[in-house]
Amino acid sequence: MSIGRKTRLSRIIKDGKMLLLAMDQGLEHGPKDFNMQNINPDYVFDIAKKGGFTGFAIQKGTAYHYLENYAGQVPIVIKLNGRTSIVPKDNIYSSPVGTVKEAVALGADAIGYTLYVGSPNEARMFKDFGAIRAECEEYGMPTMVWAYPRGQYVKDEKDPATIAYAARCALELGADVVKVNYTGSTDSFRQVVQAAQACKVISAGGSKQTDAEFLAKAKEVMDAGAIGFAVGRNVWQNERPLEIAAKLKKVVFGR
Repeated sequence: MSIGRKTRLSRIIKDGKMLLLAMDQGLEHGPKDFNMQNINPDYVFDIAKKGGFTGFAIQKGTAYHYLENYAGQVPIVIKLNGRTSIVPKDNIYSSPVGTVKEAVALGADAIGYTLYVGSPNEARMFKDFGAIRAECEEYGMPTMVWAYPRGQYVKDEKDPATIAYAARCALELGADVVKVNYTGSTDSFRQVVQAAQACKVISAGGSKQTDAEFLAKAKEVMDAGAIGFAVGRNVWQNERPLEIAAKLKKVVFGR
């Protein structure tokens, strides 16, 4: 690992833990996830800054338009591929939309990249990520993979063994951190963490739940050995986002 990667990782992983706020849903899901308040990136940037998050994951266009006002206030993970929910997921493919050079120029501290393991386009996405990963080495940039089993050949996206396989793929392809969906229990998620080995595991926050449900899930994730969370809707869709962020931070960091 180069000095650059180690330094940048230390900005988004604090005391061995990570709490990432995510707002890449605008491209991936469309406007349906937002209301008139949280559709504004400034609103969510402010939560990332004030909520004690160790990083904020956004697409490059959001960084291009808004990051200047928040530079240095919260570490940034820029997603370098994406897709819409309009295209059917049987043949799912998330195409590159930017370069590491662009992300560095925008002030990124890490690169985010989605891989759909089990898609007919799996080999194409692995090749795309391989090129991104090589460019990251040149710039000393850490990589985070969103590893989701999805597509024609995936019978059950929530199957723990399949999620563990996706996490292992992230390790084998050289990711520093892998984000996966929660498997439903501490024991099964522990198997995902074991599969990923040196690639650190964080859980996706998922769709909006009650505060009690979400915090219970967070505790199970941490008990399984994950290093934290990438959460979006369960924070910025919440009526009291900074309160739920503080509670989640206590679960992740123990304080």
